[in-house]
Amino acid sequence: MKKSTGSFCLAAVIALAFSWQAVAADLPAVEKAGTLKVATEDDYAPFNFMNNGQADGFNKDMLEELRKYAKFHVEQSILPWTGLLAAVSTGQYDMALTGAVVTDERLNVFNFTPPWASAQHYFVKRAGDNSLNTIADLSGKKVGVQAGSALLARLPELKAMLAKTGGKLGPVVEYQSYPEAYADLANKRLDYVINVVISVNDLVKQRPKVFAKGLPVSGPGYMGWPIPKSSPQLLEYMTKFMNHMRETGKLKALQMKWFGETYDDLPTEPITSAAQFHKLTGM
Repeated sequence: MKKSTGSFCLAAVIALAFSWQAVAADLPAVEKAGTLKVATEDDYAPFNFMNNGQADGFNKDMLEELRKYAKFHVEQSILPWTGLLAAVSTGQYDMALTGAVVTDERLNVFNFTPPWASAQHYFVKRAGDNSLNTIADLSGKKVGVQAGSALLARLPELKAMLAKTGGKLGPVVEYQSYPEAYADLANKRLDYVINVVISVNDLVKQRPKVFAKGLPVSGPGYMGWPIPKSSPQLLEYMTKFMNHMRETGKLKALQMKWFGETYDDLPTEPITSAAQFHKLTGM
């Protein structure tokens, strides 16, 4: 279903978080209960998606590794992306285990595990569309993005890039899921769609006759798992898990399997503030 309003989901996350943080369950409570509750999605390839009725993707494999590593049960719930972070912020789940991009707004509510992938934003166009070859060509064109996503938060970067060419950002249409946006792009209801580079590469690889990769529309970025700020010990635990995955070579193997490349220069520490994020990305 299309969304025509702004990033209301993010506003809900921030508003709800303050009322919940005082009673959030940290690692000791998880260990006492014997269960870590994680929220994932199932419609964002190659991170989380369904394959012949079964969950698949990078985070599915990471979840399997976490279950081997942890001494407690890891309980997975699959939610639509648009409500996932809000559900974590209100304490229904202990953390989000999905392809979440680090943003200033999300850092108001969450800390992020050490990143496991790069997340620069690119635009996608229809294959054979020779009218969109430069950033200037995007001026006034209709763009599709996922509702409540980091792509919305960094649209001002594209707006600034367009302004330098004398252009302007066109109509922005929000979608509950990327497959819906891609369907509208293929059917010429949109001019282009913005997504992180990993997803763009995967889409073009799977459907080269339908879609083509465009140019970057943002600066550098990172993907990690969001954990509420009221759970510092859980963040420390997940940082140790990420170190384990890196040191054993398993993280690199899964990056190559799902992304076709590895990321050897990613930060090895959690990202916990906008100032730290800006320093890491040069924003």
